[in-house]
Amino acid sequence: MSKILYVELINEKDSLKKTLKLPIMGGITWGDFKLTDSLGEGNYRIRAYTNYMRNFGTDFFFDKTIKIGNSWANKVFTKTTYNFTKENNADKVSATVHFEDKNGVAYSENEVSYDVQLDYRSVAKGKVKTSLTGDAVINFANSQPFTNKSGKIVATITLDNKQKVIKSIPITSTSNDVDVQFMPEGGALIEELPQKVAIKAVNSNGKGEDIEGTIVDDAGAEVTAFATSYLGMGNLVFNNQAGKSYSAKIKFKDGSQKTIKLPAAAKSGYTMSLNALDTGKVTLKILASADLVNGEELKVVAQHGGNVYYVSKAKMDKQVLLANIPKKNLPTGIVQFTLFSGANQPVAERLIFVNNKSGLIDLSLNSSGVSTTKKGKAAFTFDAANGGQPVLGSFSVAVTNATKVAPDEDNESNILTSLLLTSDLTGYVEKPNHYFLKDDIQTQKELDNLMLTQGWRRFIWKNIINNVGPAITYKPEQSITISGTVTKGNKPVPGGKVMLMATKGTMYILDTVTNAEGKFVFDNLEFGDSTKFVVQARTKTERKFVDINVDVVPGQIVTKNKNSADIDVNVNNTLMKYIKESDNYFNEMTRLGLLERTIKLEEVTITEKKNPAKNSSNLNGAGRADYVMTADQLSTCVTLSQCLQGRLPGVIFRGNVPYLMRSQNTPIQIIVDGMQMEADFLDNVVPSDVESIELLKSIGNTAIYGSQGSGGVIIITTKRGDGGRSTNRYAPGIVTLNPKGFSISREFYSPKYDTESTSSRADLRTTIYWNPQVVADKDGKAKFEFYNADEPGNYRVVIEGIDAVGHLARKVYTYDVK
Repeated sequence: MSKILYVELINEKDSLKKTLKLPIMGGITWGDFKLTDSLGEGNYRIRAYTNYMRNFGTDFFFDKTIKIGNSWANKVFTKTTYNFTKENNADKVSATVHFEDKNGVAYSENEVSYDVQLDYRSVAKGKVKTSLTGDAVINFANSQPFTNKSGKIVATITLDNKQKVIKSIPITSTSNDVDVQFMPEGGALIEELPQKVAIKAVNSNGKGEDIEGTIVDDAGAEVTAFATSYLGMGNLVFNNQAGKSYSAKIKFKDGSQKTIKLPAAAKSGYTMSLNALDTGKVTLKILASADLVNGEELKVVAQHGGNVYYVSKAKMDKQVLLANIPKKNLPTGIVQFTLFSGANQPVAERLIFVNNKSGLIDLSLNSSGVSTTKKGKAAFTFDAANGGQPVLGSFSVAVTNATKVAPDEDNESNILTSLLLTSDLTGYVEKPNHYFLKDDIQTQKELDNLMLTQGWRRFIWKNIINNVGPAITYKPEQSITISGTVTKGNKPVPGGKVMLMATKGTMYILDTVTNAEGKFVFDNLEFGDSTKFVVQARTKTERKFVDINVDVVPGQIVTKNKNSADIDVNVNNTLMKYIKESDNYFNEMTRLGLLERTIKLEEVTITEKKNPAKNSSNLNGAGRADYVMTADQLSTCVTLSQCLQGRLPGVIFRGNVPYLMRSQNTPIQIIVDGMQMEADFLDNVVPSDVESIELLKSIGNTAIYGSQGSGGVIIITTKRGDGGRSTNRYAPGIVTLNPKGFSISREFYSPKYDTESTSSRADLRTTIYWNPQVVADKDGKAKFEFYNADEPGNYRVVIEGIDAVGHLARKVYTYDVK
């Protein structure tokens, strides 16, 4: 539906660092973020969505936490450990921060000042000295008991050369409390029915923590024992006797204990039990309390992604009904089963995961053309098929030296985890790829526990039954569009003439006419970032005193990170091996002069001088001109040319067009709020709107404008102008704007070693190859090739892709370079 994708890079402060706007072709696009070496290390997020997805909330956006390390512009590395205690109900935290340089040498006896912030409020400030081993101990308390908080320690260390270095260290929790929940299968506990109850125990960092314990009745008699098996998840089966209440006595790994009441059971109701562990079928059981064995007709509906795959009706004429559903009839991924009563009310619900191989693309890889020598050529071909038939698909390939960049396989997010699992579950899913690495019974049980605990429904049935959908505020975007309304005296101007001019290299011009409501639209636009536009409007009778209101879509707000459990307190430490490997590569590239590098200068404090043209778009810098006029010199005249005649040194006017005396054949170039205008445009600008006028006539000031500045330049900055950074009005019937255009994706640099001249250089790359678009043709055949780097290791090739129908593919292949 959508042809534009937004991808954002967000930092630890939930602040937007970069946004890409990417054109989607056939559901596929690719791009890259340029990470400058001035970017601080930390936990960043990549978030992606289309405009249409914004209607349904941020839960289903792609949102991934990534680590960015920094070694070049970095002299201080920290490693932090937290210790938690309780005192008078307050959570006390002791943080030990270790300071060292890149080579592991401790900063001993250096002064550290710190500010501890929880939920953006400062709770402790002070100064400490690092010990001989480079450790600083910082103590603070969370004075509100039972509310786990997050924040950061801002620690400033003073080095021996008096340089101060600021480190921001995440605080992911303020206690070691573990939250335990019991969740009955189907939704509710019903008396006298045997039911599976799922357990989920989560520690204060948001990660699962294994527990064990017993269920006891209200008389204290033990009913059953339980233990979680993986990431704090597990289940138990028990039958809630009529009139009894139950508690769980829980034992934690630190030896402490806690008692929690189980959810109260209803006297009457339905529940549903599902078993998806059989390879060929799903077994469905419907259970009812004795009072509901009355022949009422129930319905079961199974759906995935809004499509119904199974419907069944049954009369409740006994307490247990059974059905078997062949797995081949169900899609790959999360399938939601809902039980409806005779009155069409949803009464029980359960999610299962179906691992149906027929929903995946089979990739057969031919690696016979792969060299296992350093700098050797690796040529791969592969066949893509589904159900034995070749598929036309688009694939991405990433190759890394896994000896240098060790993958965390359990915790990888990839095409399968994102599209089949996490996008259909709310909240944080820990180690999502764990469930795809093996296809054994143990992994399937662990995956089923995830469904029992985090299986959450995307929509509310009563809204669907009543045909109430979410309000659609944001339309699917088919192209970049510039639209708006033309008014005169607050009334729409129908049939008005609207012109759109773009200045990027060459000028292009489009025109249109407003409709009966005064609205205009320019669509199917394609332009790169930093293109500036002028919109000019007139009435039907060429009157220019109209107002233009350009439609602005508000930006998407940055919500808190839902994957906060992926935040790493010691980013640089975790990445240290990789950072050191990258350093070798960057240093070699710098030695050869092949790297763009911004050099971080020592800090200089600049005292601002009052600039008469502070918002100017002057390319030399605001106020750097041969002559500057300000607003107070322009208050007495009707037209701008009248204001300027005889007052700009070395300028003469013919009619209302200005010329430099020395070059009377070329009119002076007029630039208003960063937009180039024709010379006779001057009198369209209202003098009282102007903040400053800069005249550039000497070669030193005009050179930056090239041939356009050969006849001189007049730069006009309006009071509402800000150098063309947003939408500006500077004259009746004219607006400048600078909308976000498409980001240009760079090609990944991959050297070729088939010529002798390049092979003597040391090639120390950690990422060997990246190609976002390897196409399998109609026969399902595809190929790609690259050259190994200069270092031996276990090279890891990851291929992921999708076909036109939406079948997914993922294959990992490794080979050793000797």
